[in-house]
Amino acid sequence: MPLTREKKTQVVKEAAELLSGSKMTVITTYRGIAVKDMQQLRKSAATNNTTLKVFKNRLIIQAIKQLDQFKDLDTGKLEGMLAYAFNPDDEVAPAQTLAAFKKANPALEFIGAITSEGKWLDATEVSSLAELPSKPVLIATVISLLDSPVRSVIGGLNGQLAPLLSGLKQAKTN
Repeated sequence: MPLTREKKTQVVKEAAELLSGSKMTVITTYRGIAVKDMQQLRKSAATNNTTLKVFKNRLIIQAIKQLDQFKDLDTGKLEGMLAYAFNPDDEVAPAQTLAAFKKANPALEFIGAITSEGKWLDATEVSSLAELPSKPVLIATVISLLDSPVRSVIGGLNGQLAPLLSGLKQAKTN
């Protein structure tokens, strides 16, 4: 059943809102993936605030052209059965979610990604992004690195204080 003009306008508006609010929009094919698997992918994507949507390509292209930061974007690769993964909080989360799903469903294939600044990333760059550690892991690593010198100083002080306290204890007993 074809979409009415009003429904198309609503879809373009929704796509434009998702694009403008997303730090990274990852584009992938979904041909050959069962509906049940796509539903599971949507659920797993939702756990990290990633929204997975399927739009008609010409409607997403209209949404792209409505947004100033995407006006110069080449939309030539937006062909075929495509799914779009949006995330307003994390640039890497959509790629990681899709990459994890791809391990069990090799039919899924990255096409590329659009950054919030309107830059196009190819499939190789998206795959590289998917291999990065997650944001919480990176934060924990940085905190650990920052905490390391403090632990060294405390350990050193403890090592120097033990003989001093031992000496004071012996002096007190004498």
